Amino acid sequence: MKYSQINNSLFIENRQNFASQMKPKSLAIFNSNDIYPIGADSTMPFQQHRDIFYLSGVDQEESVLVIFPDSPKEKHREILFLKETNAHIAVWEGEKLTKEKAFETSGVTTVYWLQDLEKILFELMTQSETVYINTNEHYRANVETETREDRFTKWLKNKYPAHQVAKSNPILQKLRSVKDAIEIDLMQQACDITEKGFRRILNFVKPNVWEYEIEAEFMHEFLRNRSKGFAYTPIIASGNNANVLHYIQNNNQCKKGDLILLDVGAEYANYSSDMTRTIPVSGKFTKRQKEVYNAVNRVKNEASKLLIPGAYWESYHVEVGKLMTSELLGLGLLDKADVQNENPDWPAYKKYFMHGTSHHIGLDTHDYGLLHSPIEPNMVFTVEPGIYIPEEGFGIRLEDDLVVQPSGEPLNLMRNIPIEVDEIEDIMNS
Repeated sequence: MKYSQINNSLFIENRQNFASQMKPKSLAIFNSNDIYPIGADSTMPFQQHRDIFYLSGVDQEESVLVIFPDSPKEKHREILFLKETNAHIAVWEGEKLTKEKAFETSGVTTVYWLQDLEKILFELMTQSETVYINTNEHYRANVETETREDRFTKWLKNKYPAHQVAKSNPILQKLRSVKDAIEIDLMQQACDITEKGFRRILNFVKPNVWEYEIEAEFMHEFLRNRSKGFAYTPIIASGNNANVLHYIQNNNQCKKGDLILLDVGAEYANYSSDMTRTIPVSGKFTKRQKEVYNAVNRVKNEASKLLIPGAYWESYHVEVGKLMTSELLGLGLLDKADVQNENPDWPAYKKYFMHGTSHHIGLDTHDYGLLHSPIEPNMVFTVEPGIYIPEEGFGIRLEDDLVVQPSGEPLNLMRNIPIEVDEIEDIMNS
C-alpha cells in the first residue's frame, strides 16, 4: 500500500465494538471485494470492501474475516482467512500478506489460509445459532453486480439453512458513522493532500486550459503524496458545465471570463475527502460572480454552525433552505411572491439549489450513517451549498468536510484550503 501502516488498535477496537452488539452464540462473516474484469485479461484496480477494512485493516483480495465472540475455543473468536502466498505469486503480483504481517496489520491472532475456510467454518457453525451476513443497505445503494459477498451469502444460507440469519449492516451503519481519532487523522491527511492539489491548480489555470489538464494536475499531486488518486470521479466543470450536477466528462476548454467548478477529493488509506471550490478562469471574478459566490459562502458558513450534537437531518436541511432562500432573494433570483406561492414539497429555492447540503463522509465518500438518528460528536459531514444559474452561464458550489464537536462549531478539516474570493484571486495572480 502507498499509505503508512495504520495503528492496529483502531481495528481491534472496531471489532470489539461490533462484537458487543452481536446476539449470543452468533458469528459474523465479512468478505473482500472481487477484482472486477474489464475484458480479455484486463481488470479494474482492486478496491477493498470498506467493511472488512474497517474491521481488520486488511487491504487484499480473497480475504475473509470471522468474528465469533462466544466460540468455545478462544483462538476462534476472531479469524482471518487469507489467500496463501508463495514465491510464484510474489514474482508475478508482489508479496501478499503473510500470517505474521496479517497479525501486525489487524491484531487478529488466528490466521488460516483460505483453502481451510469450509473445514473451519463447519466447526464454527456447529457451535453457533445465528450468522450475521453483510448486506449493503446504504440509502444511496443501487448495485446490479453480484458481489463476492452476495455469492458467499447464497452459498452459506444454502449450506446451513437451519441457522438464524441476522444483518451486520445496521450495526456497521451506527459504528462507522462515528469516527475514531485515528480515522479523523487519516481524513485530515486526505484533506491535506487535496489542499496541495488545489493550490497547484490555482497556479496552473489560465484561459484556454482544458478541463482534463486540470484533472491531470490534481492526479499528479495526489499520487506524489501517497494517495491512490481521487476518492470519487472528479468534476472539473467550466462555464455552463457547472450546472450539470454530475458532469464528469471533463473534456471542454476553459474560456476567459468563465468560472470552473472543481468537485474533487483525494483518498488516503481508503478514507475520503470531498472538496468543492469554484474559481475564475481569468483569475478575477466579475462583480456578479462575486455576489453569487459570497452568497454561497455565507450559506456554507451558517449551515456549518448547525451541525451540532442532537440536531436531526431533516430539520437541518429545512434550516439551510431558509438560509438559501434569503440569499436568493437578495440576489434577485427569487421574489417574495415565489416564496409565498411555493410548493412545500419543492420549495422555491430548489430552482437554484436542487441537491442536499450535507452527507456523511469517511471510508466511503457517501459514508454510512442513519439519517433518522440525531447527529453525534465525531460524525464527519460535508457541507456543500450551491447556486446554479444556467441563464447566466455559471454555477457555484463550495464544500468543506467538518467534524462535529461535543459543543460549539464543528472542526473544519479543510480550514487551510483557500476559499475566500480575495485569497483565491491573490494566489491566481501572484
